[in-house]
Amino acid sequence: MAESFGSELTIIEVRADDLGRSKSELWVALAKPSQALTMVLSAVPEGWTARIVNDRLASRQLEALGNLHLKPGEVRKLTK
Repeated sequence: MAESFGSELTIIEVRADDLGRSKSELWVALAKPSQALTMVLSAVPEGWTARIVNDRLASRQLEALGNLHLKPGEVRKLTK
């Protein structure tokens, strides 16, 4: 039986050290935090690190993320 992804939006920050310069990106996943972390790490290049962002989002930020129309288990990069 497949495990449910849940309906929680989880924000993940990923980092890479590129030639001595740190690079950071924000990603969102429609999944439980532990699942979201694994899914985002599988979407970024090898060697990147990831952490769950525990900051509370403002209601308009949550609304904007809801407009992404993510499906359960889907991840998307928020920053360019």
